[in-house]
Amino acid sequence: MRLVFLGPPGAGKGTHAKILSERYQIPHISTGDILRSKIKDGSEIGKKAKQFMESGGLVPDEVVIDMVTERLQEPDTKKGFLLDGFPRTLNQAKAFDLALSQLEMKLDSVLYFKASLETLLMRLTGRRVCSQCGATYHVKNLPPKKEGFCDFCENTEIIQRKDDNEDTIKNRLDVYDKDTAPLINFYKSLDVLSDMNADLDVEELDIDLEKVLAPIVNGGSE
Repeated sequence: MRLVFLGPPGAGKGTHAKILSERYQIPHISTGDILRSKIKDGSEIGKKAKQFMESGGLVPDEVVIDMVTERLQEPDTKKGFLLDGFPRTLNQAKAFDLALSQLEMKLDSVLYFKASLETLLMRLTGRRVCSQCGATYHVKNLPPKKEGFCDFCENTEIIQRKDDNEDTIKNRLDVYDKDTAPLINFYKSLDVLSDMNADLDVEELDIDLEKVLAPIVNGGSE
């Protein structure tokens, strides 16, 4: 099962990626994780990425594609993989499609998590993190056991990240919409895109995801 999750910040991609990764025993892969891993192991691609990051620049698409391509050839992807938040642009999507073709792989589905602005703002402005261990909470959906304090770090307060305010979030969503709209149409043209109602709660959306994935699970991946 080879999947890509697309959607704006706060749409729930990470939550459902974790659920499906555990359920189907396929790796949940993000470009951030790959970058950190490649830099840590000192590989040639990792060294290239590190140079760009240390100079304050963005890692070029071709380097990111090479890293993702390498990652998808590791043994734990034999049963499939779940890419979370990648590709992010039309250029990345086209290059990734070419790379998959060269690997003789085919995406089974691209799941597009669509959520209303109201839902995204509620989720992101309500997010809180532990200032020590980084554990994530939500004032409504996932509150800590003791109000205002981390469950794991004794007497450590949970805080709102500076970029989780409404104005900053709206700007991030505007950028996301601009970069992603062409990408959505691209995957529609390949007939692999499924729109998911990310306004639903976790249990309801999980049921919808299972309905979309059932033919893939029952039919197997090419």
